[in-house]
Amino acid sequence: MKPQPIRGMNDILPEATATWSHLESIVKDVVESYGYREIRLPILEQTELFARSIGEATDVVEKEMYTFTDRDGDSITMRPEATASMVRAGISNGLLHNQRQKLWTEGPMFRHEKPQKGRYRQFHQVDVEALGYAGPDVDAELIMLCARMWQRMGLDRLNLEINSLGTAETRATYREALIEYFSGVKNQLDEDSIRRLDKNPLRILDSKNPEMQALIEGAPVMLEYLDDESAAHFGDLKSMLDAAGVDYRVNPRLVRGLDYYNRTVFEWVTDALGSQGAVCSGGRYDGLVEKLGGKPTPAIGWAMGVERLVMLYEACGGRTPASAPDVYIVAVGSEALNYCLALAEQIRDGVSGVKVELNLDGGSFKSQLKRADKSGAEYALIMGEDEIANGKIGMKPLRSKDDQISIALEDVVTTLAGKLEKKAE
Repeated sequence: MKPQPIRGMNDILPEATATWSHLESIVKDVVESYGYREIRLPILEQTELFARSIGEATDVVEKEMYTFTDRDGDSITMRPEATASMVRAGISNGLLHNQRQKLWTEGPMFRHEKPQKGRYRQFHQVDVEALGYAGPDVDAELIMLCARMWQRMGLDRLNLEINSLGTAETRATYREALIEYFSGVKNQLDEDSIRRLDKNPLRILDSKNPEMQALIEGAPVMLEYLDDESAAHFGDLKSMLDAAGVDYRVNPRLVRGLDYYNRTVFEWVTDALGSQGAVCSGGRYDGLVEKLGGKPTPAIGWAMGVERLVMLYEACGGRTPASAPDVYIVAVGSEALNYCLALAEQIRDGVSGVKVELNLDGGSFKSQLKRADKSGAEYALIMGEDEIANGKIGMKPLRSKDDQISIALEDVVTTLAGKLEKKAE
């Protein structure tokens, strides 16, 4: 029996990895241009971290986490998201003591969900967080950062939805209003909504069950329960987005699935991926740092699923960047191979960013030339006994009908650099 990957955990093959790397490089370039610094976090955390931060009544904690007892008897969880780990890192490393931090990270997360297109048990997220910033200006900047990423990636099938959840106090008042409303129609609720009614009624608003939508439409609206300060914060955010030319839709049913959110919440959604429409989601969590043992610290962030981003990029016609070598070296005979091993290093030293593939494992001249053409390289450099004797090497264009030329060995690096530079223009 052939070994198989664990269900919902996928290999990312070289052809796909080229697209991943391309998009990740854009993400890194854009987020760091806004002053965010990369942090790398452990995959394993104490289970209590997620129970306290995400909320014990959430589906993530109740149903989806990969949790086990280690050999020391501690309950350990493979991270289902990165925000709690980011806050934990800030507290445990003293990053938030009289400081503000703009941080980002990227890596695998784990949730035991039913695998489907765009939703896997091991998935990858980019996570961007601003810790210590209270005003709506950072909310607007984080959203504008996303808009710049979409522009750089050539994505045009994304729409922004925003909402405000107010403070913990106004959210508690709203919670009671939801309980009263849904209790009055309890006989019409589905099983998930009945379970959520007492524990986390806001999650009922996030139900994807079509039979629940009419009831949800009739539920009280969060924005009507906002305190004055939260309403002003949300109004200022909308004004800033208007001034920046960022289109959005206020979605009063947007609640996000984790307990720690307050005030601003937002999602970038698409119609290009079927039911898995959310590509990037985030919001404020001003009480989370204090809840996890730190000093009161305002904070906001967002997370983006890389798998869904790749799917959207391909749906929008994005092309995988070429990963072919620039030059393939054909070496016929042991003496030629010995020389070309050193020549390949000289080319890598002398031509910035060049990709060089040297034929390995021998083969006839004809078979090596076939490999060179199959590699996708722009040029083949050809060396055999005659070339060694003459102190020259052949350069054969593989992607044009230009003639093969002979180059003195001492001129290989400069000639190749010139041709590749001209090709790039």
